[in-house]
Amino acid sequence: MRLRIVLLAAAIAALTFGSADATVRITDDMGGLMTEYASRFAAVRESGEKVVIDGPCFSACTMLLGMLPREQVCITPKAVLGFHAAWNFDDSGRRVTSASATRALYDIYPTRVRSWITHRGGLSPQMKFLRGRDLAAIYPMCNGTARPAATTRARHRGRHPVRSIEYSASARSAR
Repeated sequence: MRLRIVLLAAAIAALTFGSADATVRITDDMGGLMTEYASRFAAVRESGEKVVIDGPCFSACTMLLGMLPREQVCITPKAVLGFHAAWNFDDSGRRVTSASATRALYDIYPTRVRSWITHRGGLSPQMKFLRGRDLAAIYPMCNGTARPAATTRARHRGRHPVRSIEYSASARSAR
């Protein structure tokens, strides 16, 4: 049922937004509801906008990996992807892992990303970070950026209120 809702939302979003010659720059995206990200990335896929991952892209933000063609995405040395199991709130307000949503999330990812996740124990409540050389082996570096010299640890800021997807000036004028 959830997957149907995600697909319906994605289809509506794809029909709603027009094409724009722009770049989407992800700099500090901590994630959110899978349905919202499915709609957002369906629109980006349809527009053909290039996506530059230039900072943290955690949780539902990582859905772009399976929703966009590889050639539409590039990374910078600051890119960090964070993966974890999907969850909901129970009746008492506590987080509980959703096996069906976690499976749907895992199934969205391309084979190489799923393999990376599987080799690290699968999606779990603990965040797993893909960055540096491991990430550059899967996704191309953006033009003009150097390949990461080594895998480094980014500081995990825990709960962060900022969910930022920046658009270039040409994208703003196209909206």
